[in-house]
Amino acid sequence: MSKFLFIFSSIFISQAVFADQPKDWQLGFQNPASDGMRDIVNFHNNLLLPIIIAISVFVLFLMLYACVRFRASANPNPSKRTHNVTVEILWTLIPCLILIVMAVPSFKILYKQDTIPKADLTIKAVGYQWYWGYEYPDENIIFDSYMIEEKDLRADQPRLLTVDNEVVVPVNKVVKVLITANDVLHAWALPSFGVKRDAVPGRINETWFQAEKVGTYYGQCSELCGIKHAFMPITVKVVSDEDYEEWLSEARVKFAKEEIENDELKLASK
Repeated sequence: MSKFLFIFSSIFISQAVFADQPKDWQLGFQNPASDGMRDIVNFHNNLLLPIIIAISVFVLFLMLYACVRFRASANPNPSKRTHNVTVEILWTLIPCLILIVMAVPSFKILYKQDTIPKADLTIKAVGYQWYWGYEYPDENIIFDSYMIEEKDLRADQPRLLTVDNEVVVPVNKVVKVLITANDVLHAWALPSFGVKRDAVPGRINETWFQAEKVGTYYGQCSELCGIKHAFMPITVKVVSDEDYEEWLSEARVKFAKEEIENDELKLASK
């Protein structure tokens, strides 16, 4: 029995539940890489799961009890009772109390997510059919991010999640993300950071994250946006401050906005 449990846990738990990116047979959340996602995971594991399990066990017990206690063979003369005031009050009040218990920490998490601290870096994400465009407004950087086809992937690159141009951010810095769309509704979502915001044409939504670990994190568009909805992934690479400055110096040349660059050339020529 112990051998079976070890095999089961090694297959379904160690490789899946604690994954930093989506894995085969994954059963739970990805590992949190930000304080916001850690709050969400703790809320789910420490409050929601116990409540869900308790309700499920209680309802199962009631169903089994009713099937056995009130079966036809044991009750040749069935009860004529139609209601019970005490039971009706209880099954109204108890769910209300459960919802209140769930609501208080939930509102705290929502408030924390919507209260954006002073940003160290601002990024604008624009959803297109079907890819993402990014802009670093303070750095004169703009680029598009397309999914890499499966035939072009390297062995260490995940399918449907790898892009040609990644978003690069420094570790332990507050990153503010401005999110909009050019055509239809999209949604910018990064599970490891606990981030998900709709991208709405003509409107700018805001969110933020502060990555705690260096690494590459993956997300996807989470709003059904058309035939290639599944093929517009999000890849964010979190690097050290030194590596970020190095990338920034290269990106200012490689991804410079033409409009600003041309204006600067005109001023220089005068």
